[in-house]
Amino acid sequence: AVDGSGFSTCSYVRWYDEKYGRERSEHTWLKVHLMCGVKTNVVTSVEVTDGDSHDSPQFAGLVKSTAARFQLREVSADKAYLSKANVAAVVATGADPFIPFKSSSTGTTGSELWQRLYHFYQFQRATFLAHYHKRSNVETTFSMVKAKFGGAVRSKTPIAQVNEVLVKVLCHNICVLIQSVYELGIEPIFGPQTFGTKEAVVPKVAWE
Repeated sequence: AVDGSGFSTCSYVRWYDEKYGRERSEHTWLKVHLMCGVKTNVVTSVEVTDGDSHDSPQFAGLVKSTAARFQLREVSADKAYLSKANVAAVVATGADPFIPFKSSSTGTTGSELWQRLYHFYQFQRATFLAHYHKRSNVETTFSMVKAKFGGAVRSKTPIAQVNEVLVKVLCHNICVLIQSVYELGIEPIFGPQTFGTKEAVVPKVAWE
């Protein structure tokens, strides 16, 4: 499932409000775009942009990055991600897209794929929604990250702010990995790997 959410920063932007005749200010914020698993809530790919960045352009990159590491079966996202390019990006990975159509969308134009998906959405709505509503898990993922590690960053420089958000996501993945070990019976396997001339022991997880 794919979605985006904001993280506030300690930086401010100030401007003069001509309407009210006074200076105003507000926190700047970062926007985190991520894809997650709908069962474990593990974050499979993530992009951090400025707060005014749109959601849809990040979609294809998240899908491609996830497909390089995981086998995709379904991808669900809200209407903000609906586009012919995004639908094609999902199908190219062998997965089924579940992105609802807008009221202005039609099935009379576009590729055969677009038309088939449109008619499936219109005439098999209950089946479509049963798959689409798995998307709510990405909102749960954001809630998990913000509840444990906070919805704001304290770093002051732009690079440090992005890194701080990424560390939050990394720590979240460690938490859900540990949770999956106990709840889903995933057995962590430890084996030796060689780095240069020295041998080190690093964890390797066997996902079943």
